Formats: sequence, C-alpha cells, structure tokens
Amino acid sequence: MRSREFLGAGVVPEEEEINQQPVVEVELSSLRLSESPRLAGERPEHVQALAAAQNRLPPITVHRPTMRVIDGFHRLRVARLQGEQKIAVRFFDGDEAEAFVLAVKLNVTHGLPLALADRKRAAERIIASHPQWSDRKVASVTGISPGTVGGIRRKTVLEPGPQDRRIGQDGRFRPLDGSAGRILAGELLAENPDLSLRQVARAAGISPETARDVRNRMRNGEDLLPRQRRQQREAGAAGTMGRRKEYGALGLAQPSPRPPSAFAADRAALVKRLKADPALRFTETGRNLLRLLTLHALRKEEWEAIINSVPPHCSDIVVDLARQFADLWADFAIRVKEDVAQIG
Repeated sequence: MRSREFLGAGVVPEEEEINQQPVVEVELSSLRLSESPRLAGERPEHVQALAAAQNRLPPITVHRPTMRVIDGFHRLRVARLQGEQKIAVRFFDGDEAEAFVLAVKLNVTHGLPLALADRKRAAERIIASHPQWSDRKVASVTGISPGTVGGIRRKTVLEPGPQDRRIGQDGRFRPLDGSAGRILAGELLAENPDLSLRQVARAAGISPETARDVRNRMRNGEDLLPRQRRQQREAGAAGTMGRRKEYGALGLAQPSPRPPSAFAADRAALVKRLKADPALRFTETGRNLLRLLTLHALRKEEWEAIINSVPPHCSDIVVDLARQFADLWADFAIRVKEDVAQIG
C-alpha cells in the first residue's frame, strides 16, 4: 500500500483497501506486539474461542516499517499456541501515527470490539497526533460520539493550537468558527446578488450549503448567524476588543468587515505613489516590495475573475495559502510599524 499524507488530507484507509493487499507468510518471531489500543491487553477467552474455530483465520495486518502488529493480536496468540512458525500477513506502509489510527478503526469495525475506555483513550491519542481532525472525524474512527470527542479535546488540550480549521470526514478543511465566513458571504451577496452559491462559498471559505443558508436568511430578514453561533461570538467579544486595542496601540487600521475589493481604487493610488519613491524604485528589495504590492492592487473585477477561475479541486489549497499569506502580511505590518517606532 502506498503511504499517503494522512495528516494533510485526513484520509483513513478502508478495510476494503487493506484486503486488496497481497497476503504473505511471515515468521512469527519477526513480529512485534506493542501499542495495542486495548488497555487490558488480549483476552484469553477470545484466544481460546479463535483456537477452537474450524475455519482458517484471516490474515493479520502488520506495519511494515516496524513489523508491529496493527490488527490481529489474538490471531497471533492462537498461531503461537498452536505451534505455528509463520502466519498470513497483509502489510501497511504508513507512518506510526497512521498505523495506530488504522488499528483503532479495524478493531472498532470488526472482531472483538474495543471497550469504551479503550476508545476514549484512543481518541485522546488521535487528537494529539492529528490535532487538525474535526471531532466528528475522530468520532468516526473511534466509535464514540462527536460530543464525547469534544469533551476529551477540551480536557487534554491545554492550549489551542494555531489552527483555525479542522479536517472533516470528507477530507476538506472547515473553519472552527464560521461566523466570519457567514458575514463575508452576506456582504458578497448584498453587493453581488447574482453570484452563484459556489462562488460565494469559495470567496468566503465556507461550504455551498452554508452559503445557501446565508442567502435564505437574508431573504427572510433573519440574522446571518444561527442563535448558538451568535451566542458563541458574543462570548468571544472581550477577546476581540483586546485585539482591537492591540491594533490601535500599533497604529494599525482596524480590519474592515468589507471585502478587500471595495478599496481597490485606493490601493492602486497608494501603490502608484510608492512606485514614484526613489528609495523603493532604486533598490532590489524595494522593487521586490513594489511588485508584491502591485499584485494586490487589482480591480474588483480582476479579483472576481481570479476567484471564479480557481478549479474546485484546488480550492482548499488556494484558501489555505491565502490565509497563510494574510498572516505573513499581518506580521509584516506589525514589524514594520515596530521598526519605525524604534527609529523614532
């Protein structure tokens, strides 16, 4: 099996994919038994039940890089009990974090089910190794409810990471708080009623269904944010005020709720003024800065054309890069302001 970027794509192999791998005979002595999702280890009564079975037991699953058994601890015990020297194996080639996720998934979906304590402990470990996975995605692997996963996350993650999005069951990134996306979608629809839901969704970083809900709420004169989302947003107002004070202390303008294209004319005029400055025009770093600024000084129509031309299969990557670049520019603005203050 080809190794895949599970952490980035959020992919979990299905049992059918494992079953398509070739079966090979492997020496029992070469296999390792460790890191089982079962806190209490194997159950002797289950080993005895398998040993008494008349049918040939299915192959076990082994992590090829470490030769650690992923699925089939009890079957391996049966083989040793019966004096076998080899056992049928299907290999998995991912990394160790992926191997653990696969072990949990296989032990939840067939054979001797994992106890609730085992599944909760597994969820805790998967949250640590895959922090960007959504509660629902972790729940789909561990066989517990998304609410239980959320409770485990709140107890085990002392400080939230830098991610503002998580990967859902469909492998797509979703924001933890879609409030900003809903508000931006409302503004886009108010200015451009003819935009398609897919265009609005791509521009606002939300799903088409969320864009549809925003449009319906606008038509019905309702608040763009559902009541629960609105309460969460109000609860975080104090943190938002703190960030606004920080912007003010640095002398930076407050982030505007309007889309950037509304200020295209102003941006173009400012960039034109900077291009006339010899301090920028006649240095390599200055010209690099002017080129970067010029790229962002596009007209509203040009931004729309770019947004509409992003292929659907590239949208997640483009959104992720845009957000990363936005963070870089925000840090750039703060550092430039700090340097000016120190010189002054």
